[in-house]
Amino acid sequence: MTKDTTCAWAMNHELERVYHDEEWGKPVFDDQVLFEFITLEGAQAGLSWITILKKREGYRAAFEHYDIDRLAQFGEADVERIIESFDVVKHRGKIASVFTNAKAAQTLIEEYGSLSKALWQFVDGEPLVNHWTQMSDVPAATDQSKAMSKFLKKRGFKFVGETICYAFMQAVGMVNDHLVDCPKR
Repeated sequence: MTKDTTCAWAMNHELERVYHDEEWGKPVFDDQVLFEFITLEGAQAGLSWITILKKREGYRAAFEHYDIDRLAQFGEADVERIIESFDVVKHRGKIASVFTNAKAAQTLIEEYGSLSKALWQFVDGEPLVNHWTQMSDVPAATDQSKAMSKFLKKRGFKFVGETICYAFMQAVGMVNDHLVDCPKR
């Protein structure tokens, strides 16, 4: 794979390349993995993705490997414990949002049968395949990510703005934004 044909954002660091090649854009329907990406994309707000990738194992350990039911029981005392004990972004609001989001995810699971069904409805259950030829063509948000953001916020989720939702949709394969010449397309 060459720098000329791979999505440019993935060529700055080995972790980014591996993530791009092995995960990014592949459809995910598992609730726990979807919740991981909601958490990671929210944590990334204002930071570089490589910062989050470097801390990914710290996030998994701190957040019980994204066990939604366990995280829904966490509270304010857990914020300090996580800040002191784990390699995560030390932003109290972002950490606390994981617990709020877990409670909101439980409600969606009750209503829709799974978090996956609640989230994949924004693309009618099928990945949207885009045909971008250069990174500058890729939007930061779409009508679908705006609708998802509004939906999630209304249900109590935090750190789920329209740009975060679009990055989430790209990560979990709801949209395929690999450039047309990318070998991983």
